[in-house]
Amino acid sequence: MTNAETLAPPPAPPTAPQRWSPVLAVALATFTLVSSEMMPVGLLTEMSHGLGVSDGVTGLSLTITGLIAAALAPFAPRLVGRRERRAVLVAFMLLLALANALTALAPGFAVLAAARILLGVAMGIVWGLVTGLGPRLAEGPRTALAMTLVFSGVSIASVLGVPLGTYLAALFDWRFAFWTLAALGALCATALATVLPELPAPPVHDGERPGGPASALRHRGVAVAIAVTAFVVLGHFAGFTYVRPVLEADAGLSSGVIAGCLLVYGVAGVAGNFTLGPLSGRHPGAAVAAALTGVALAAALLPFATGGMVGVLLVLVLWGLSYGGVSVATQAWVRTAAPAVTEASAALWAGVFNASIALGSLAGGLVVDRAGNRAVLFTAAGLAAAGLLLTVPARPSGHRRRR
Repeated sequence: MTNAETLAPPPAPPTAPQRWSPVLAVALATFTLVSSEMMPVGLLTEMSHGLGVSDGVTGLSLTITGLIAAALAPFAPRLVGRRERRAVLVAFMLLLALANALTALAPGFAVLAAARILLGVAMGIVWGLVTGLGPRLAEGPRTALAMTLVFSGVSIASVLGVPLGTYLAALFDWRFAFWTLAALGALCATALATVLPELPAPPVHDGERPGGPASALRHRGVAVAIAVTAFVVLGHFAGFTYVRPVLEADAGLSSGVIAGCLLVYGVAGVAGNFTLGPLSGRHPGAAVAAALTGVALAAALLPFATGGMVGVLLVLVLWGLSYGGVSVATQAWVRTAAPAVTEASAALWAGVFNASIALGSLAGGLVVDRAGNRAVLFTAAGLAAAGLLLTVPARPSGHRRRR
């Protein structure tokens, strides 16, 4: 037949509606990861008494977890090989649940350390995979919103995760808080298994070995974005780790007032994630530059703002808004710089991010002990400013394709 009907092209299939339940399940996973990692911060005294060790020894549980996660995350794609990613994520969220349950049962520091090692392994693998999932869970312009939602789990955990755990510990005990995290980890695994689509391993491009961080670093844009991430995270944690003593000694604020100030900072961080997230989808370089500018300014201005509450709150809001967008903005830059190696570059980013948290806090402590509170804030500002300088000649165009 040669009539017009047979020659007409078939109608285009309708665009599939976006399913947001997989994105929200991954956001719940990031919330659980960060809450599990940081929970000892709010329960340090109770855990120390319960385990019969000093606060300093108990604090090592954070270092153990962070360093293992940082070491494993860059190699997560290679370690899991060609295995289907949904199954891997479910398995390691169950390992996270087991680690939290073991923490709740720990009779002493040795068992706690073993539990936190398992947690670090789970965190490293999960972080190494979920940071590159955005383009696989949402199409085109929806990718930026998907990644914003995924990283909202980090911001919300910073605001709600540890305080909720502290509240549960006050009602019951610190072990109950970790049992709750264990249940939440199991719930996350169930949600991921239920709503995530099948996620086969990404194809190998240009003969590169799958999942290696070296394959990502061959791309200059990825290398610069990773360096920028390291500078800003080092700077943030060098300074913000010691904000409480600054507010106590320099601003003369009480513990209750400081808690309120940090809550304001946390809420601003959530707002920053949702403000810079959409911008990072269109103009990742501009979003990164805005975030780094805000962090550098806030750290530099805080020593001069301690004379009154209004000044302190304004600076903390600026800091929260700016740093709240760092994760989603820098990850968008990494993803944009080399779409062919998204999983490997995202895993490398996760490892550098976690390592910079640990090293930033350590560096800040050394500066505080030797030069005081103001010096550590100026150091933080300098590190963030150094990252900002790297963005000027290298930031990616917002019009490049990300897939």
